[in-house]
Amino acid sequence: MMRIYLDNCCFNRPFDDQCSIRVRLETEAKLYIQERIRLREMELAWSYMLDYENLHNPFDDRRAVVSVWRNRAAVDVGESAGVVIRAAKYAGFGLKPKDALHASCAIESACDWLITTDDAFIKKARRIEGLKVVDPIMFVREVGI
Repeated sequence: MMRIYLDNCCFNRPFDDQCSIRVRLETEAKLYIQERIRLREMELAWSYMLDYENLHNPFDDRRAVVSVWRNRAAVDVGESAGVVIRAAKYAGFGLKPKDALHASCAIESACDWLITTDDAFIKKARRIEGLKVVDPIMFVREVGI
């Protein structure tokens, strides 16, 4: 079964201003992906980085909505030396430290896909072997779900 990793900005996309067509389409694609997870057509990976970023979300309602997904995850990656070392390598590709840790956690949890709404993350993550980093729309298009 396909295992995917959604980063924090992807989880929070429905809370963004929906006036932009791109934001609305990414929101719809993200909700569609979550429905596939609910239906057990694909597995969700979770990580300590998602917990960390969600804990620091200043909006209680958003924090609560995102945290529910932790219970649906097939795997939950904790901090380890391997994750941190791999993230340091990815940071060398120009990724922000938190993005590098998300990517490392996705690899650690045997994901083929990391889904984000961060264009800079997508662009800089192209050098990561074994992980496709895409936005929700591209994921739905490429996987054909």
